[in-house]
Amino acid sequence: MAPTHEEMTAPPIPVRPVAIVTGGGQGLGLGSALALAEEGFDLAVIDLAPEADPAVMEGVVARGAAVRYYQLDISDLDRQPEVLRRIREDFGRLDCLVNNAGIAARPLTDILELSPEAFDRSVDVNLRGTFFLTQCFANLLIASGAPEDRVYKSIVIVSSIAAELVSTDRSQYNVTKSALSMVVKLYAQRLAEYDIHVHEVRPGLIATAMTASAGNTIADDWIEGGRVPLARWGQKEDVGQAVATLAAGRLPYMTGQPIWVAGGLNISQAP
Repeated sequence: MAPTHEEMTAPPIPVRPVAIVTGGGQGLGLGSALALAEEGFDLAVIDLAPEADPAVMEGVVARGAAVRYYQLDISDLDRQPEVLRRIREDFGRLDCLVNNAGIAARPLTDILELSPEAFDRSVDVNLRGTFFLTQCFANLLIASGAPEDRVYKSIVIVSSIAAELVSTDRSQYNVTKSALSMVVKLYAQRLAEYDIHVHEVRPGLIATAMTASAGNTIADDWIEGGRVPLARWGQKEDVGQAVATLAAGRLPYMTGQPIWVAGGLNISQAP
């Protein structure tokens, strides 16, 4: 089935790079898409819904970007190449992939009671889907050759503080997010010869519908109890700014490293 796509255009701007954002219809993906639009990127938004949310599309266009929407479950490996090729045909180029799409561990389940089905679903989306979408995107960039405009090429993988901080009631999420940190290193090493930079962004306690769905007060308790030095919830715009900074190449001598967007939550504190 051909990907669903819709187009909304802004006035033409010379040599606008193109970024793909998975899970770009909401939450951290939306924050990233809006920040990238402000940074001068045109956007290909990928998400699960059959059709684009008009408010999302209008928000991107309002920031001066062209945007198209593509329906894809990233765990569907067979459709990944088709969708990426369609994006390249529609925009005429590819410059950045933001791997943001993922699923939370819901319901929260003790590690001693976790089912294989729940574990496998997280692996299929968070790890397997991201790994092979990155592979497909990288191969398309390599096949395109070095661009004459020398636009910075990058892949940004959005992981989580769960890549390092243990939560035994969401173990499948911890496992997949920690594995993504190694995926970043592997692709950073392999793609460096092609001048493709690979980055990891680790969000902390960010106010989104996904975090709200946990149904507990642990994050609020951490913030109020001093576990987070910058004592507030992070916002999707905080993550978006980090993603846009990396995608724009403003940290050019860096690849394969995590950027924590967590208000200092990662700082080890003495008892």
